[in-house]
Amino acid sequence: MSTTARIRSFIGRNLVVVAGMGTLAFMMLPIAVVIGFSFNNPAGRYNFTWSGFTTDNWTNLCGVEGMCGGVALSLKIALLATLIATILGTLMAFALIRYRFRGRSVTNVMVLLPMTMPEVVLGASLLTLFVNLKMELGFTTILLAHVMFCLSFVVVTVRARLAGMDDDLEEAAQDLYATRWRTFRRVTLPLVLPGIAAAALISFALSFDDFIITNFTAGSDVTFPVFIWGAARRGVPPQVNVVATIMFLVAISTVILAQVIAWRRRQAAAKT
Repeated sequence: MSTTARIRSFIGRNLVVVAGMGTLAFMMLPIAVVIGFSFNNPAGRYNFTWSGFTTDNWTNLCGVEGMCGGVALSLKIALLATLIATILGTLMAFALIRYRFRGRSVTNVMVLLPMTMPEVVLGASLLTLFVNLKMELGFTTILLAHVMFCLSFVVVTVRARLAGMDDDLEEAAQDLYATRWRTFRRVTLPLVLPGIAAAALISFALSFDDFIITNFTAGSDVTFPVFIWGAARRGVPPQVNVVATIMFLVAISTVILAQVIAWRRRQAAAKT
């Protein structure tokens, strides 16, 4: 059998696996380009063609004026927006799942509206609101906007986790004379915590990455995505790829750490 025939036979027998690996490679290709060009030594203003390997971009990360300031501002806003949205969204998810009140069905639908609305419309609407309230555009308006659009994702994620919980576990704890606070701390919270953690990670990623809504509400403040937008007109510096690579490595490390913790818990549960 010829080599071509063997390849065709292999693809025919493993078509689904080959398609899956091809899709994965397509998804990872932009990330590979970002990582590769973080080590590029650009010959001109633009970091679009490979001109040679260098580690100067990593050792001189803040060598581009304004970039590290933008990264610091994005991190500050993302952390605060994540904290506020996670607390408020978790409370709202508990209210929607555990309590019956007038307007509950309407509230369930309205929670989804910011997720379905085009970002450019949302950004323009928020700009109109802030201008009419005579609020100065800057850190506060960016933070309020980010908390607003992160809330929907937190509510939906935590609500799905709560809806899938077995209520019998809480009833069993209370049958064993646990107080409501002790039941929440020892039973409910550990069960819903993965959903809260997932919601927080999604919120952080959305907030750090957002450009459209931020561009409407930032005023003269420059976040990292807004810095990239401005830098694109005169040539994106390779340090931008370094920051993106660092963010990717942090995300991968977080996922691996979560998997290791879950595996150790399963091993501990299997031994008991």
